[in-house]
Amino acid sequence: MKVGVLYGGVSGEREVSLVSGQMAHEALSRCGIDAVLVDIKSSAAAVVREQIVSSGVNAAFIALHGEFGEDGCVQRILEAIGLPYTGSGPLASFLAMDKIESKKIFVARGVPTPDYFICEDGAAVPSGIRYPAVVKPYYSGSSLGVSIVDSPAGLPAALKLAFGVQDKALIEDYIEGRELTVGIFDTKPLAVVEIKPKDGYYDFAHKYSDGMVEFVAPAQIPAKIYKKVQAVAWRAHNALGCRHFSRVDVRLGLDQRPFILEVNSIPGLTSHSLLPLSAKACGIGYDALIKGMLELAIKEGHGKKEIQRNRMAA
Repeated sequence: MKVGVLYGGVSGEREVSLVSGQMAHEALSRCGIDAVLVDIKSSAAAVVREQIVSSGVNAAFIALHGEFGEDGCVQRILEAIGLPYTGSGPLASFLAMDKIESKKIFVARGVPTPDYFICEDGAAVPSGIRYPAVVKPYYSGSSLGVSIVDSPAGLPAALKLAFGVQDKALIEDYIEGRELTVGIFDTKPLAVVEIKPKDGYYDFAHKYSDGMVEFVAPAQIPAKIYKKVQAVAWRAHNALGCRHFSRVDVRLGLDQRPFILEVNSIPGLTSHSLLPLSAKACGIGYDALIKGMLELAIKEGHGKKEIQRNRMAA
């Protein structure tokens, strides 16, 4: 088997993706797997399809973050080609990427999530916003364009920043409390990780710079609350129809109630990334995690082929 590690991409998270892909490629190679790097530099479906087909790979390890990589577009291409691939399918990937759609599903399924408003570029600002509030683009990752504002005076600048990334923004209640994240791997939640920025909040700079954040894995919270956080993260993962793995971001309120912020269907795989840290706290090393992701994809692909054979036989 020859595995193509799809990385790079065309989103604002390209540089992060390049690092994720390189590290995943190195891990697969250490595991004795024939892996090649496939740098995606276009969002044209026909171009990307030809690039993947011409690489001669039998399976795809997706290390793309953001638009055209994490949102279901590449997944649809791979489905059409018939290649097994890591991570969630097209619909679940889209739902996880679209913060508005995922919010709607969380509310409908009873998954606790902060109250929110939707604001479009050029439209009137919704009334009834409670402060402090979190302002973020509805369709991006890595905390790009995200702000926390303490009063109405800070809202225009925060919206301008968010609209610089997307034409719609989510204005969300800020949950005073602790920043947590939970890795999901295969059919269970992994360790809860607490994120403690040394100043400010957990933004892009904190995520990808050394020494700006302390990570506690596993998080030091009461066992009952710990299990509750894991359970609600698992519910969020399933509510969106995700498979194989994800990373679920959670705020734990001062009243010890967990609130789901979002599900990351293709979380970072860099040395600063939280899914590998969550797995490590459960005794799963980086190489084992990467190899396990690929094995889940291949198993999924074999399952689809078996279903197709059964249908043809019937």
